[in-house]
Amino acid sequence: MSMFESAKDAAKATGEKVGDWVEEQKDRLDDKADEIRADGEVARKEAELKKARADREAVEAKNDYKDDLRD
Repeated sequence: MSMFESAKDAAKATGEKVGDWVEEQKDRLDDKADEIRADGEVARKEAELKKARADREAVEAKNDYKDDLRD
């Protein structure tokens, strides 16, 4: 094997290693983005639940007030 072929093989191996590293980093970023989206969805649903509970309490308070007026 000539020196040129050895250098060519080394460059190819290095390129493959760099490509693998880049792919791994992309996968890690995709995983992190999925986590962030999931956290956002949880926060959105928690906010909806909090609002629904507040609405329920407001209706209950209104109904209690109406009952007091009827007495």
